Amino acid sequence: MTSVTGRIVTPKGVVEGRLSVRDGRITTIRKAAGVESQWVLPGFVDIHNHGGGGHTFTTGDPDSARGAAAFHLGHGTTTLLASLVSSPFEVMREAVTAFAPLVADGVIAGVHFEGPYLSHARCGAQNPSYLRDPDRAELAELIKLAEGSLRMVTIAPERPGALDAIAALREHGIVVAIGHTDGTFEQVRSGIAAGATVATHLFNGMRPMLHREPGPIVALLDSPEVVCELVADGVHLHDAVLAFAAHAAGPGRTALITDAIDAAGMPDGEYDLGGQTVVVADRVARLKQGGSIAGSTLTMDAALRQAVGAGLSIVDAAQMAATTPARVLGLDKRTAPGCDADLVVLDDDLHVLRVMRAGAWQ
Repeated sequence: MTSVTGRIVTPKGVVEGRLSVRDGRITTIRKAAGVESQWVLPGFVDIHNHGGGGHTFTTGDPDSARGAAAFHLGHGTTTLLASLVSSPFEVMREAVTAFAPLVADGVIAGVHFEGPYLSHARCGAQNPSYLRDPDRAELAELIKLAEGSLRMVTIAPERPGALDAIAALREHGIVVAIGHTDGTFEQVRSGIAAGATVATHLFNGMRPMLHREPGPIVALLDSPEVVCELVADGVHLHDAVLAFAAHAAGPGRTALITDAIDAAGMPDGEYDLGGQTVVVADRVARLKQGGSIAGSTLTMDAALRQAVGAGLSIVDAAQMAATTPARVLGLDKRTAPGCDADLVVLDDDLHVLRVMRAGAWQ
């Protein structure tokens, strides 16, 4: 039996007390007096992460993937998807094959392909050389090779063949996200009707919202079945926009993500993302050519602090950082009896003190 005390953030509110763990699961949460001055939250779940600590997921290298996952575990992320940017088909094939053992070992929760079926007009830091229309044969081969490790694909619904691809992916239990899209409101609604259930970094890589052509943002934000990713780094989104989206959709439909690249936790300098040079200066990552924002240097604990600083409650921020993104993957990650003992312990300033994964301190 293992236990931890503090201000325990549960789905129903904050309990000052003791949380007990046995055999990798939470057994009880009880009120107690004289608890430690610390926060106990569910371990963070990052469904959009390209790397960190000098390691990347984008090349499909399993050793680098282990390094990136370990870096983010130290910042409280107990569950994450390994996200690749738009790549040649050969790289996609190699990645799902190489990462399948890491999924089996619990290092990562699966693979996320952010592209290559994206809009040229809204490609952002995606390499335009690799963008293409969805190909059913290509997707069928990836699904077969992945053996269940492919968990999410981001698609621009206006591309030819996109709606058929969305439906096919959903038939195999793969989450489809809409992102890097120049689609109209109607085209994005069609993508949702076909089975898309996630908005890839809402507001970024999308046609902007106008009062006469609401575009993707309103279609995604106003759809009850869609969970909206938010990059809470103060760069991708103004804090007022972060709070607006969270209030509009609610914490049950908004997920904090990092969109981190290998430069997270590393010094300023030049890095590579999908064959393009990224320059990091004062924690902001931008393409050397063109200046587009190129992922982030964010960690999930910093995202939580940003969300709380933007005015969200610790209960709502914890839901957005763990419970809601976990639900996207079909997982139940809450601080509640019977759930996995994936926890992060934070100090009064919301910095990481300890991390528990599957009932073991890391």
